[in-house]
Amino acid sequence: MSKTTTPQHGPPAAPLPQRRAAGQSPRILKEVRKHRSFASLRAIVALVLREMQTSKGRASGGYFWAIAEPAGGIILLTLIFSITFRQPPIGTSFAMFYATGMVPFLGYLDMSGKVASSVRYSTALLSYPAVTFMDALLARIIFNVITQIMVATVIFTSIYLMNETRTDPQVDKIAVAMAMMVLVASAVGVMNCFLFEAVTWWQPLWGIFMKPFFLLSCIFFMFDDVPQPYQNWLWWNPLIHVIGQMRRAFFPQYIGDYVSYVYIFGMGLGVFALGLALLVRYHRDLQNS
Repeated sequence: MSKTTTPQHGPPAAPLPQRRAAGQSPRILKEVRKHRSFASLRAIVALVLREMQTSKGRASGGYFWAIAEPAGGIILLTLIFSITFRQPPIGTSFAMFYATGMVPFLGYLDMSGKVASSVRYSTALLSYPAVTFMDALLARIIFNVITQIMVATVIFTSIYLMNETRTDPQVDKIAVAMAMMVLVASAVGVMNCFLFEAVTWWQPLWGIFMKPFFLLSCIFFMFDDVPQPYQNWLWWNPLIHVIGQMRRAFFPQYIGDYVSYVYIFGMGLGVFALGLALLVRYHRDLQNS
Protein backbone atom coordinates (compact mmCIF):
# COMPACT_ATOMS: atom_id res chain seq x y z
CA MET A 1 0.00 0.00 0.00
CA SER A 2 1.20 3.36 -0.87
CA LYS A 3 1.40 6.01 1.75
CA THR A 4 -0.71 9.05 1.02
CA THR A 5 1.15 12.34 1.39
CA THR A 6 -0.32 15.77 1.88
CA PRO A 7 0.88 18.29 -0.70
CA GLN A 8 3.10 20.99 0.71
CA HIS A 9 2.28 24.57 -0.24
CA GLY A 10 5.28 26.14 1.39
CA PRO A 11 5.70 27.63 4.85
CA PRO A 12 2.80 29.69 6.22
CA ALA A 13 2.97 33.40 5.55
CA ALA A 14 4.44 35.45 8.32
CA PRO A 15 1.93 37.69 10.12
CA LEU A 16 1.97 41.36 9.20
CA PRO A 17 3.98 43.48 11.59
CA GLN A 18 0.95 45.37 12.85
CA ARG A 19 2.61 46.64 15.97
CA ARG A 20 5.51 48.03 14.03
CA ALA A 21 3.20 49.77 11.55
CA ALA A 22 1.13 51.15 14.36
CA GLY A 23 4.26 52.38 16.04
CA GLN A 24 5.43 54.08 12.88
CA SER A 25 2.15 55.84 12.00
CA PRO A 26 2.47 58.68 14.54
CA ARG A 27 5.98 59.34 13.28
CA ILE A 28 4.76 59.38 9.69
CA LEU A 29 1.91 61.71 10.60
CA LYS A 30 4.33 63.95 12.44
CA GLU A 31 6.59 64.10 9.39
CA VAL A 32 3.61 64.88 7.16
CA ARG A 33 2.51 67.69 9.47
CA LYS A 34 6.07 69.01 9.62
CA HIS A 35 6.34 68.91 5.84
CA ARG A 36 2.98 70.69 5.52
CA SER A 37 4.02 73.39 8.00
CA PHE A 38 7.21 74.08 6.03
CA ALA A 39 5.24 74.05 2.79
CA SER A 40 2.77 76.52 4.25
CA LEU A 41 5.60 78.75 5.49
CA ARG A 42 7.22 78.72 2.06
CA ALA A 43 3.86 79.55 0.45
CA ILE A 44 3.31 82.48 2.82
CA VAL A 45 6.81 83.86 2.18
CA ALA A 46 6.30 83.51 -1.57
CA LEU A 47 2.93 85.29 -1.36
CA VAL A 48 4.43 88.11 0.72
CA LEU A 49 7.18 88.59 -1.87
CA ARG A 50 4.52 88.56 -4.58
CA GLU A 51 2.60 91.25 -2.69
CA MET A 52 5.74 93.37 -2.43
CA GLN A 53 6.35 93.11 -6.15
CA THR A 54 2.79 93.53 -7.45
CA SER A 55 1.38 96.00 -4.91
CA LYS A 56 4.34 98.35 -4.51
CA GLY A 57 7.19 97.18 -6.72
CA ARG A 58 5.61 97.55 -10.16
CA ALA A 59 3.62 100.71 -9.45
CA SER A 60 5.35 104.00 -10.18
CA GLY A 61 6.64 105.15 -6.79
CA GLY A 62 4.65 102.41 -5.03
CA TYR A 63 6.02 102.83 -1.51
CA PHE A 64 6.28 106.58 -2.00
CA TRP A 65 2.51 106.82 -2.50
CA ALA A 66 1.89 104.65 0.55
CA ILE A 67 3.56 107.40 2.59
CA ALA A 68 2.43 110.34 0.46
CA GLU A 69 -1.30 109.66 0.85
CA PRO A 70 -1.50 110.14 4.64
CA ALA A 71 1.24 112.79 4.56
CA GLY A 72 -0.68 114.82 1.98
CA GLY A 73 -3.86 114.64 4.04
CA ILE A 74 -2.01 115.77 7.16
CA ILE A 75 -0.39 118.71 5.35
CA LEU A 76 -3.72 119.80 3.87
CA LEU A 77 -5.54 119.63 7.21
CA THR A 78 -2.69 121.45 8.92
CA LEU A 79 -2.79 124.30 6.41
CA ILE A 80 -6.58 124.66 6.57
CA PHE A 81 -7.06 124.50 10.33
CA SER A 82 -3.94 126.44 11.28
CA ILE A 83 -5.41 129.43 9.43
CA THR A 84 -8.78 129.07 11.17
CA PHE A 85 -7.64 128.18 14.70
CA ARG A 86 -4.74 129.34 16.83
CA GLN A 87 -3.90 125.94 18.24
CA PRO A 88 -5.18 122.35 17.91
CA PRO A 89 -7.59 120.84 20.46
CA ILE A 90 -4.63 119.24 22.23
CA GLY A 91 -0.92 120.09 22.13
CA THR A 92 0.69 122.80 20.04
CA SER A 93 1.31 121.05 16.71
CA PHE A 94 -1.49 120.79 14.17
CA ALA A 95 0.55 118.32 12.14
CA MET A 96 1.07 115.91 15.06
CA PHE A 97 -2.56 116.20 16.18
CA TYR A 98 -3.92 115.27 12.75
CA ALA A 99 -1.22 112.64 12.22
CA THR A 100 -2.35 110.76 15.33
CA GLY A 101 -5.80 110.57 13.73
CA MET A 102 -5.01 110.15 10.04
CA VAL A 103 -2.30 107.48 10.31
CA PRO A 104 -4.37 104.86 12.19
CA PHE A 105 -7.55 105.68 10.25
CA LEU A 106 -5.98 105.40 6.79
CA GLY A 107 -4.01 102.36 7.95
CA TYR A 108 -7.28 100.68 8.96
CA LEU A 109 -8.96 101.53 5.64
CA ASP A 110 -6.07 100.27 3.54
CA MET A 111 -5.42 97.09 5.51
CA SER A 112 -9.05 96.04 5.94
CA GLY A 113 -9.66 96.51 2.21
CA LYS A 114 -6.57 94.53 1.23
CA VAL A 115 -7.37 91.65 3.62
CA ALA A 116 -10.98 91.55 2.39
CA SER A 117 -9.80 90.94 -1.18
CA SER A 118 -6.99 88.52 -0.32
CA VAL A 119 -8.76 85.30 -1.37
CA ARG A 120 -10.17 86.86 -4.55
CA TYR A 121 -6.73 88.27 -5.38
CA SER A 122 -5.12 84.84 -5.08
CA THR A 123 -7.89 82.76 -6.70
CA ALA A 124 -5.61 81.44 -9.44
CA LEU A 125 -2.99 80.30 -6.92
CA LEU A 126 -5.53 78.56 -4.70
CA SER A 127 -6.00 75.88 -7.36
CA TYR A 128 -2.57 74.52 -6.36
CA PRO A 129 -2.63 72.06 -3.43
CA ALA A 130 0.37 73.75 -1.80
CA VAL A 131 -1.50 77.06 -1.37
CA THR A 132 -4.48 77.44 0.95
CA PHE A 133 -6.77 80.37 1.64
CA MET A 134 -5.13 80.72 5.06
CA ASP A 135 -1.78 81.26 3.33
CA ALA A 136 -3.31 84.05 1.25
CA LEU A 137 -4.89 85.68 4.31
CA LEU A 138 -1.75 85.51 6.46
CA ALA A 139 0.45 86.78 3.63
CA ARG A 140 -1.68 89.88 3.13
CA ILE A 141 -1.93 90.54 6.86
CA ILE A 142 1.85 90.22 7.33
CA PHE A 143 2.65 92.39 4.32
CA ASN A 144 0.23 95.15 5.34
CA VAL A 145 1.40 95.12 8.96
CA ILE A 146 4.95 95.73 7.75
CA THR A 147 3.76 98.46 5.39
CA GLN A 148 1.69 100.29 8.02
CA ILE A 149 4.51 100.17 10.58
CA MET A 150 6.87 101.66 7.99
CA VAL A 151 4.38 104.41 7.07
CA ALA A 152 3.69 105.32 10.71
CA THR A 153 7.40 105.36 11.56
CA VAL A 154 8.31 107.66 8.66
CA ILE A 155 5.44 110.10 9.21
CA PHE A 156 5.68 110.40 13.00
CA THR A 157 9.47 110.63 12.97
CA SER A 158 9.45 113.31 10.24
CA ILE A 159 6.90 115.46 12.07
CA TYR A 160 8.69 115.04 15.40
CA LEU A 161 12.08 116.04 13.97
CA MET A 162 10.89 118.85 11.72
CA ASN A 163 8.48 120.60 14.12
CA GLU A 164 8.40 121.75 17.71
CA THR A 165 5.60 119.37 18.72
CA ARG A 166 6.16 119.39 22.49
CA THR A 167 5.12 115.77 22.65
CA ASP A 168 6.56 112.81 24.53
CA PRO A 169 6.13 109.73 22.32
CA GLN A 170 5.79 106.50 24.30
CA VAL A 171 6.88 103.60 22.12
CA ASP A 172 5.00 100.98 24.12
CA LYS A 173 1.72 102.91 23.88
CA ILE A 174 2.25 103.51 20.17
CA ALA A 175 2.76 99.76 19.73
CA VAL A 176 -0.51 99.08 21.56
CA ALA A 177 -2.34 101.56 19.30
CA MET A 178 -0.89 99.91 16.19
CA ALA A 179 -1.82 96.47 17.52
CA MET A 180 -5.39 97.67 18.09
CA MET A 181 -5.56 99.04 14.55
CA VAL A 182 -4.13 95.84 13.05
CA LEU A 183 -6.58 93.65 14.96
CA VAL A 184 -9.64 95.71 14.01
CA ALA A 185 -8.55 95.94 10.36
CA SER A 186 -7.78 92.20 10.19
CA ALA A 187 -11.07 91.25 11.83
CA VAL A 188 -13.14 93.45 9.52
CA GLY A 189 -11.11 92.30 6.53
CA VAL A 190 -11.53 88.59 7.28
CA MET A 191 -15.28 88.98 7.83
CA ASN A 192 -15.65 90.99 4.62
CA CYS A 193 -13.53 88.44 2.79
CA PHE A 194 -16.43 86.04 3.32
CA LEU A 195 -19.28 88.54 2.95
CA PHE A 196 -17.99 90.10 -0.29
CA GLU A 197 -18.10 86.69 -1.95
CA ALA A 198 -21.24 85.34 -0.27
CA VAL A 199 -23.44 88.46 -0.60
CA THR A 200 -23.10 90.29 -3.91
CA TRP A 201 -24.57 93.59 -2.71
CA TRP A 202 -22.54 93.80 0.51
CA GLN A 203 -19.35 95.31 -0.97
CA PRO A 204 -20.97 98.47 -2.45
CA LEU A 205 -23.11 98.83 0.67
CA TRP A 206 -20.01 98.58 2.87
CA GLY A 207 -18.32 101.30 0.81
CA ILE A 208 -21.27 103.61 1.41
CA PHE A 209 -21.36 102.71 5.09
CA MET A 210 -17.67 103.60 5.58
CA LYS A 211 -17.90 107.10 4.05
CA PRO A 212 -19.14 108.88 7.23
CA PHE A 213 -16.48 107.21 9.39
CA PHE A 214 -13.96 109.80 8.21
CA LEU A 215 -16.00 112.36 10.13
CA LEU A 216 -17.13 110.08 12.98
CA SER A 217 -13.71 108.80 14.10
CA CYS A 218 -12.51 111.95 15.94
CA ILE A 219 -9.78 112.82 13.45
CA PHE A 220 -10.63 116.55 13.51
CA PHE A 221 -11.92 116.88 17.07
CA MET A 222 -11.67 115.30 20.51
CA PHE A 223 -14.04 112.62 21.71
CA ASP A 224 -14.24 114.41 25.07
CA ASP A 225 -15.80 117.48 23.38
CA VAL A 226 -18.73 115.53 21.88
CA PRO A 227 -21.97 116.24 23.80
CA GLN A 228 -24.27 113.57 25.12
CA PRO A 229 -26.00 111.40 23.99
CA TYR A 230 -23.83 111.41 20.83
CA GLN A 231 -20.72 110.59 22.84
CA ASN A 232 -22.27 107.32 24.02
CA TRP A 233 -23.16 106.41 20.45
CA LEU A 234 -19.69 107.23 19.10
CA TRP A 235 -18.07 105.11 21.81
CA TRP A 236 -19.06 101.96 19.90
CA ASN A 237 -16.93 103.01 16.93
CA PRO A 238 -13.71 100.99 17.44
CA LEU A 239 -11.64 103.59 15.61
CA ILE A 240 -12.44 106.07 18.39
CA HIS A 241 -10.49 103.85 20.78
CA VAL A 242 -7.60 103.31 18.34
CA ILE A 243 -7.16 107.04 17.71
CA GLY A 244 -7.62 107.84 21.40
CA GLN A 245 -4.87 105.38 22.31
CA MET A 246 -2.56 106.88 19.67
CA ARG A 247 -3.10 110.37 21.08
CA ARG A 248 -2.46 109.15 24.61
CA ALA A 249 0.86 107.79 23.32
CA PHE A 250 2.01 111.21 22.09
CA PHE A 251 0.35 113.67 24.47
CA PRO A 252 1.12 112.74 28.10
CA GLN A 253 -1.38 115.28 29.42
CA TYR A 254 -4.22 113.55 27.60
CA ILE A 255 -6.00 111.00 29.81
CA GLY A 256 -8.38 109.36 27.33
CA ASP A 257 -10.00 107.16 29.96
CA TYR A 258 -12.74 106.14 27.51
CA VAL A 259 -10.31 103.87 25.63
CA SER A 260 -11.30 100.26 26.32
CA TYR A 261 -8.83 97.47 25.60
CA VAL A 262 -11.41 94.88 26.59
CA TYR A 263 -13.86 96.13 23.98
CA ILE A 264 -11.33 96.40 21.15
CA PHE A 265 -9.49 93.11 21.71
CA GLY A 266 -12.66 91.21 22.64
CA MET A 267 -14.63 92.49 19.66
CA GLY A 268 -11.66 92.14 17.30
CA LEU A 269 -10.87 88.55 18.25
CA GLY A 270 -14.55 87.60 18.18
CA VAL A 271 -15.17 89.02 14.69
CA PHE A 272 -11.89 87.54 13.43
CA ALA A 273 -12.81 84.08 14.75
CA LEU A 274 -16.31 84.26 13.28
CA GLY A 275 -15.06 85.36 9.86
CA LEU A 276 -12.38 82.67 9.87
CA ALA A 277 -14.91 79.99 10.84
CA LEU A 278 -17.19 81.01 7.96
CA LEU A 279 -14.28 80.91 5.52
CA VAL A 280 -13.18 77.47 6.73
CA ARG A 281 -16.71 76.16 6.27
CA TYR A 282 -17.62 77.79 2.95
CA HIS A 283 -14.42 78.82 1.15
CA ARG A 284 -14.60 75.91 -1.32
CA ASP A 285 -18.22 76.69 -2.18
CA LEU A 286 -17.33 80.34 -2.71
CA GLN A 287 -14.40 79.46 -4.96
CA ASN A 288 -16.50 77.05 -7.04
CA SER A 289 -19.28 79.59 -7.43
